[in-house]
Amino acid sequence: MTPEQLTPTREDLETLSRQLGRPVRDVVEIGARCVCGNPLVATTAPRLGNGIPFPTTYYLTHPVITAAVSRLEAAGLMAEMTARLEQDPELAERYRQAHEAYLEVRDEIGERTGTGPVPEIDGVSAGGMPTRVKCLHVLVGHSLAAGQGVNPLGDEALDAISEWWTGDRCYCVGAWDTSSPAPSRDLSRHTKTQGLSAQELDRKRAARRAALQVERQAAGEQEDSMEHLEETGGPDGVVRVAAVDCGTNSIRLLIADARTENGATRLTDVVRLMRIVRLGEGVDATGRLSDAALERTFAATDEYAGLIREHGAQKVRFAATSATRDAENREEFTDGIRARLGVEPEVISGDEEAALSFAGAASVLAGESGARTLVVDLGGGSTEFVLGVDGEVLAAKSTDMGCVRFTERHLVSDPPTEAEIALARGDVLDMIAQVLQSVPLATADRLIGVAGTITTVTAHALKLPKYSSEAIHGTELSSQAVDQAASSLLHLSRAEREDLPYMHPGRVDVIGAGALIWQTIVDRMEELTDGRVDSAITSEHDILDGIALSALR
Repeated sequence: MTPEQLTPTREDLETLSRQLGRPVRDVVEIGARCVCGNPLVATTAPRLGNGIPFPTTYYLTHPVITAAVSRLEAAGLMAEMTARLEQDPELAERYRQAHEAYLEVRDEIGERTGTGPVPEIDGVSAGGMPTRVKCLHVLVGHSLAAGQGVNPLGDEALDAISEWWTGDRCYCVGAWDTSSPAPSRDLSRHTKTQGLSAQELDRKRAARRAALQVERQAAGEQEDSMEHLEETGGPDGVVRVAAVDCGTNSIRLLIADARTENGATRLTDVVRLMRIVRLGEGVDATGRLSDAALERTFAATDEYAGLIREHGAQKVRFAATSATRDAENREEFTDGIRARLGVEPEVISGDEEAALSFAGAASVLAGESGARTLVVDLGGGSTEFVLGVDGEVLAAKSTDMGCVRFTERHLVSDPPTEAEIALARGDVLDMIAQVLQSVPLATADRLIGVAGTITTVTAHALKLPKYSSEAIHGTELSSQAVDQAASSLLHLSRAEREDLPYMHPGRVDVIGAGALIWQTIVDRMEELTDGRVDSAITSEHDILDGIALSALR
């Protein structure tokens, strides 16, 4: 393509966002275009704007092609291709050359765009190259961008999807929503899924409506909130609230409209964003928030402050959790947040963190009552265990156990060794034993898990073609299914984890430890309850929703 065709326009970026259902970031070129001119492939910088290395240069975006390639993967073509690589030296050599070509182009793009070199991914391409096939979407994207003759297996996959897509005609009409505004917020944890039956959609809608009352009661503020809405609310009693949840690994923003209906407060999302900032990086070893971590966090906060002003939030609450509780220089952090947001950042206690998490997670229960529910919120530096019934918190415990902390403490090899895994698992069991001193886990009737580690394990168990909040939220997995998915993630290499289509780039390094923690908790709960709790429900609603509700007080 010509330089003009490679250069992404504003219209291209909006189209890419519509194709993916979320805002695109760090796109430096359009790798391939439809005959009509719409993007087929996004060319991505080798280091993202948040500092995360990103080896996948060519990202397949067109929904028709993506769906067609997914059919090939579901039919087992990747395993067949991998077997052929082991049996055909000539094919293996051509595939190795494709790997080298991929690295060469990525290095050139990094140099030209000022984002390279990226030593963390030296020698690592994508899609399983040069010895395996782990993602056909990557190989097809490479073939579309580089042209025929560069990637032999990408070329084969393109030929194999000719029943559904060919390069000589346009398949764009109706392939994505063009009537609504392009996505302007991060939907990576809140995308919609296609193919749900009407009955399933009705069930999910009914569950969300019924859960509103549970959320409200769990927050303990129904009457106060109604008075507040009547006194200070906007039209129709709506109050726009903003909540920021700053954890060890990520910082998240929710701007929502709070409306009281039938005695319950409902939150309607306006903006929901997540940025991986690794605020807790190194805190376990040094006791301090690093300068680099603070810089990343402040940059994300500047972005959030602009959005809060733009959308006119009337109430704002900033809650920080584990990493800042542990840090010697927490005042440097709180001063920086206060200067940017104009509100006092609250370093909340473990007990309050647990209560807020319970309030958010309880919304998945579809109004069920009478059963004791254990909510586990697995974060980067801490994990909260909250036991409650009918919206009332009975007991809670926050532990210094999280995916970032345990990765740094235990799982240092890639992939982790059995000795590292054994030590980490022993540490998890010790933490659970401490929880048992104050939380009667054996009395629980059901188990709910929230936060990115658990939703990612669920996505892995479901073998999703991409991250889908609707597919994940409310999913109940047996303990055996959790065990299999967690074990798989734990034993994958970093490169293999990075290639998973539902894996957030910021979780690649720490998902193994998170999966191990969740697997051990689920197994232990089954033991403690004599098999009564033999499954786990995944909730996409968590502490962020609880913080937003509490901002109304």
